[in-house]
Amino acid sequence: MPRSLFIALLAGLPFLVGARASPPAKRTQLGVAHIGGLYSFSETDYLNEGAATAHAIGAKCIKVSLSLDTDNPSPKLYPFHSQWPTVATLEALADTPYYRALFAREFDTFILTAFGPGRSAGYWRDSFSAEDEQAEERSFASLTRHLLRTYAQTRKTFIIQNWEGDWALRGSFDPATKPTPAATSAMIRWLAARQRGVARARAEFATGGARVFHACEVNLVRQAQVQGAPGVTTDVLPHVPVDLVSYSAWDTKDSPTQFAEALAFIAKHKCRTEPFGEHGVYVGEFGLPESEASPQLAFERTAALLAEAQRFGCPYAIYWQLYCNEPTVPLPKVNADYKGFWLVRPDGTRSLVCQLFR
Repeated sequence: MPRSLFIALLAGLPFLVGARASPPAKRTQLGVAHIGGLYSFSETDYLNEGAATAHAIGAKCIKVSLSLDTDNPSPKLYPFHSQWPTVATLEALADTPYYRALFAREFDTFILTAFGPGRSAGYWRDSFSAEDEQAEERSFASLTRHLLRTYAQTRKTFIIQNWEGDWALRGSFDPATKPTPAATSAMIRWLAARQRGVARARAEFATGGARVFHACEVNLVRQAQVQGAPGVTTDVLPHVPVDLVSYSAWDTKDSPTQFAEALAFIAKHKCRTEPFGEHGVYVGEFGLPESEASPQLAFERTAALLAEAQRFGCPYAIYWQLYCNEPTVPLPKVNADYKGFWLVRPDGTRSLVCQLFR
């Protein structure tokens, strides 16, 4: 990497953005995910240990789980040094001491992967009744009210989203699986109910410092773009006016050019809504694990993808992730036992990607 480019990246990418004819309306906020990591370094509850580490690295935006689904509820994802109380609603989960401590930290934006209580995250795929639809709307309205009321005196932003919607739509991690028409219709109704809940509660708070938005996350974008395969981007987004779309960008991680094309493809199919308008697409996950590249290459690729996100005008770009959540052996202990999705390695050393947060 040329020294001038490296310095520009550390300074916040003005060199790269300035080289384009149409700079984004807003600066891209670089954040980090802290979800389901497999190691810890302190006696602090795991949710807040990670948050403190992310903030010390320089992140002003953090992505965490806030879920009560039966697949991966938050207590399962943040187990270390934690004794989670039993709660029945998302707003009660958000009001636990662990989340209250998190939301009191000096982050500007919290991105929350959220699913309602008592059922799998993709339950709607098999059956989604009118009662289910109303329950989803109520649940997300209640969570939104709690956040707006509790943090009314702050200027914090909360974004509530799903996780990798194209896998959920298929009910499979096989990209060749085709979504059924019934699943596609159900997903449209499910997302619309969540959006209505957030929007309804938001309308009740005409003034106040906090903001809450709803996002839909997509992940198999390149497949839809190149092969015309059905998916969330082309078959769901045009029918649901969500506030934001999150792109989990693993299908274009090896090509900044394809990554930029995918962002444009998503924006083309998203219903444009305020207040983000043309900048209503953000990067919910991106990076390059060190198991696939040297630390230097992982840094350079992440920097190049971030530059494209900034050029496009994404309001957020979330690096995956703080502590690695994917082992390569049954009982991982040392760095080599993990795939290398990290800012902080198991031995406590930091990746070069941390330099992008300065």
